[in-house]
Amino acid sequence: MTATTDNKIVIKPRIRGFICVTAHPLGCEAHVKEQIAYVKKNGSIANAPKKVLVIGASTGYGLASRISAAFGGSASTVGVFFEKTSEGGKPATAGWYNTLAFDREAKAAGLYSHSINGDAFSDDIKAKTVEVIKKDLGQVDLVVYSLASPRRIHPRTGVVYNSVLKPINQSFTAKTLDTDKEVVKDISIEPANEQEIADTVQVMGGEDWLMWMEALKNGGVLAEGVKTVAYSYIGPEVTWPIYRDGSIGKAKADVEVAAKKIEADLAALGCKAYVSINKALVTQASSAIPVVPLYISLLYKVMKEKGLHEGCIEQMYRLFAENLYGKGKLNLDSEGRIRIDDKEMQDDVQNAVKVLWEQVSTDNLKEISDFATYRSDFLKLFGFGFAEVNYDEPVDPAHGQ
Repeated sequence: MTATTDNKIVIKPRIRGFICVTAHPLGCEAHVKEQIAYVKKNGSIANAPKKVLVIGASTGYGLASRISAAFGGSASTVGVFFEKTSEGGKPATAGWYNTLAFDREAKAAGLYSHSINGDAFSDDIKAKTVEVIKKDLGQVDLVVYSLASPRRIHPRTGVVYNSVLKPINQSFTAKTLDTDKEVVKDISIEPANEQEIADTVQVMGGEDWLMWMEALKNGGVLAEGVKTVAYSYIGPEVTWPIYRDGSIGKAKADVEVAAKKIEADLAALGCKAYVSINKALVTQASSAIPVVPLYISLLYKVMKEKGLHEGCIEQMYRLFAENLYGKGKLNLDSEGRIRIDDKEMQDDVQNAVKVLWEQVSTDNLKEISDFATYRSDFLKLFGFGFAEVNYDEPVDPAHGQ
């Protein structure tokens, strides 16, 4: 980054492992506008919620949910997230720029939006959110829970928990992709111990979702017939040891238990609590999971060839329009989970991915996978790679603050 005399800087992507440590305000704005345009093109969602709270609203599925609700259903939205602002001439995080862009676009469209930046795990932020809803909206009719965090400070005990991405009971060895070096290699991961599993459940499990719904109920800001949804993933067997059957899988199972408890606790309101199993996509969370970037690169290749590929906004629009607020029956599995990973998990798709998985190597990676789209989608998360943005031109890192 090179500063100019008027505090503007040239911002380029700086990648460290599975994280880009810079973000571009104009690129993030372009990304938000791209998603809004998709929703507008596909039309308004019948019976859409009108007052929506999104917890984890600044990136990925949470951001796409907020956009779908606002621009697909003209909903008033409150978004909660934890992002860094621009300080000392350095760029803010992508989620901060995304939210600024969303708020600007919502205001221009005459839509109410209120964004709360802080630790969503804390009681203080829950209380602040309740007060905002009570003052401005009265009640909400949809609560989206889309938090993804590596750590959690428990609001009642002050204990700090850190999550791990590890298998359980036995070590796990499989192919993975070093996205920096573009190398396919084997990775071996030792199993999580009991404490690591318990800590991961504390961070990524259902307790905080339960706490949020309890706080909203006690604050009197949940409407009759309120719906709430949390997001999860199952995926194919190749990812199960590190995901569904691993430490994070235990946490996701706990989220499913929480859904049932929420429905029971809020039965008097007629609440419906769902877990939505979503498609594998490039997000800041998924990029950190071993095996998954390679699987996604192969999956994208297959799904694009079959005309089935969807990104975050396509997934969330379909969740709202065809499931949560659709005219037909929800696409539920035997466990009562909404399945919008249905296209990913089609037999023909998974069989084709399996064949490529056996074949893929460093030498043929770019030939038999769609690593190019994986890389492009990863950079887009941070506002890079949009044709309408001149990345050589200096920009104010505090853009819009």
